[in-house]
Amino acid sequence: MPNISSVSEFLLLAFADTRELQLLHFALFLGIYLAALLANGLILSAVACHHRLHTPMYFFLLNLALLDLGCISTTLPKAMANALWDTRAISYRGCAAQVFFLFFLFVSEYYLLTVMAYDRYVAICKPLHYGSLVGSRACAQMAAAAWGSGFLNAVLHTANTFSLPLCQGNAVDQFFCEIPQILKLSCSDTYLREVRALVFSVSLSFGCFVFIVVSYVQIFRAVLRMPSEQGQYKAFSTCLPHLAVVSLFVSTAMFAYLKPPSISSPSLDLVVALLYSVLPPALNPLIYSMRNQEVKDAMKKLLQYMFLDHQ
Repeated sequence: MPNISSVSEFLLLAFADTRELQLLHFALFLGIYLAALLANGLILSAVACHHRLHTPMYFFLLNLALLDLGCISTTLPKAMANALWDTRAISYRGCAAQVFFLFFLFVSEYYLLTVMAYDRYVAICKPLHYGSLVGSRACAQMAAAAWGSGFLNAVLHTANTFSLPLCQGNAVDQFFCEIPQILKLSCSDTYLREVRALVFSVSLSFGCFVFIVVSYVQIFRAVLRMPSEQGQYKAFSTCLPHLAVVSLFVSTAMFAYLKPPSISSPSLDLVVALLYSVLPPALNPLIYSMRNQEVKDAMKKLLQYMFLDHQ
């Protein structure tokens, strides 16, 4: 029989052993975190304060910025605190909360990106029906469905995972708590229920991925049939940022969870986890503002108001 023990805290994976490197990681994470807070905060403020951005596409962008703020705030602050105070510990409840919020926010973001693909599909392929198919009420319902689905998924998986008896110690091979790492600590004959639930969620995610791909095939076909180059440029300028965000989100997550075990190592897993948990929330605002003139203009006006009008 495995030795089933009661766990009151978990030990997270440390980024470095020496004090100097720990402080360096703290400074690096603090810089990334503040940049992500500023960039996503600017997106939120720009969309909320400028009436020209009160459209379905920017409503979904506002939701994406909120989710990105939540994602990066779930992992980095604890990692920074551990690096600063030279500790690896996280309480049992803190670990459960981290798993819940991370799953909730990541799943909600993925479903929201699927909704955003539908929005772009209707805008480009069915422009005459855009007002009726993607009205304010439909937008609110689709965003609520994305957030609600993420919440229900998170409740299911967190409850399943933390109801499992643990018999492999309390050391988590990651700098934050996540379900696969907790399952490694569970007894070998008890985790199949959560694995089945994960397979179901992955199947839904694959369905969303197929929907996004099919939507973009239709979008590119419609754009290439447009007679004017200006129309093609405008259509691509609204679609390419979303496509880049989806590609970044999916590619980093797929590499993290589908890479072959032969190349897996604690240091590589740490870097990959950093890529998929920190990189998308930090880069998404930059991706959306680089090619979108309306967002750039709104952010410029906001910055001018903040720094010039109050001098």
